[in-house]
Amino acid sequence: MAEISGPRKIIHIDMDAFFAAVEQRDFPEYRNRPVVVGGPPDSRGVVSTCSYEARVFGIRSAMPSSQAYRLCPHAIFLRPRFEAYREVSRQIRQIMLTFTERVEPLSLDEAYLDVSACQAYQGSATLIAREIKRRIRETTGLSASAGVSYNKFLAKIASDLDKPDGLYLITPEQGPGFVENLPVGRFHGIGKATEAKMQALGILTGKDLKARSLEELSLHFGKAGRHYHQIARGLDERPVVPSRPRKSMGEESTFQTDLDDKVEMLARLETMAGELLRQLAQKRLTARALTLKVRYENFVLVTRSKTLSRPFFDLADVIPHLAELLGKTEAGTRRVRLLGVSFSALSEEDGQPTFRQYDLFSL
Repeated sequence: MAEISGPRKIIHIDMDAFFAAVEQRDFPEYRNRPVVVGGPPDSRGVVSTCSYEARVFGIRSAMPSSQAYRLCPHAIFLRPRFEAYREVSRQIRQIMLTFTERVEPLSLDEAYLDVSACQAYQGSATLIAREIKRRIRETTGLSASAGVSYNKFLAKIASDLDKPDGLYLITPEQGPGFVENLPVGRFHGIGKATEAKMQALGILTGKDLKARSLEELSLHFGKAGRHYHQIARGLDERPVVPSRPRKSMGEESTFQTDLDDKVEMLARLETMAGELLRQLAQKRLTARALTLKVRYENFVLVTRSKTLSRPFFDLADVIPHLAELLGKTEAGTRRVRLLGVSFSALSEEDGQPTFRQYDLFSL
């Protein structure tokens, strides 16, 4: 690998309306029509992705499907086909890996690449990004947007500036000034709650953020204050990490009708936990921590967790802990609209199977 000198060269690739674009590619009758991938309009589901034709009507990701239907009753509502999306994602990943091994996937449809040491196209990150976009379209029939900069923060922002099918470059000379003029709500990693807190403090733009000291930001935002202090100056030293150990695995379900029977709730949780244990066993992973998620009918969300000194053995081992955690919530006295289970504190097995597989219906 060539020696790296000077600023890093980071590319952020973000597929355009990915799930909806795959559907429009595979089903020509959906092309040029508003497509919504997610929950049915008569359910409590949400929009996962929607086509650009649907966005014209104000539909956005994470919006309740029922609201999306009200905005555009003639939209085509489709359930996700994750296996199809994963296959396309694998094709895209292979294209990226032909340029660099430093690829950090963020999801099925986006990833960071560090091409600082790549010699293709005279080492031009912009030309590499353009070629990746071309190969993605040639191989998959789909469009991607790319952001190019000298760190992950700015590359991520850049990829969103010229969508769809865009390519935007922010150079080291442009970075600090670009950040100063950016509303804090556009900063990746600053959500609505943090944005509101910043605005209450009079921090509206990157320039406002840059004017605050590290001590003041740390006082108001804790450990995140240092990150905000850095990115306000166009700085972000986070490396592109090719592979990260999985920290948790979870599953959740929103119910068509609120649940009020704890026996039924526990049965739903057992089914989720059994499927997660099966997936962990396939990946030869064990877990020592269990988390229960409960969302009540009024949308208030609570979690309850437990960590053991040894891994969970099997579903029969997990069930008593699920019952214990559920008993620490108001489930049963309050109706429940969502339940979720997740395992964490994961580690690789030492060669001997830890999870014993049981037929869920025999327990």
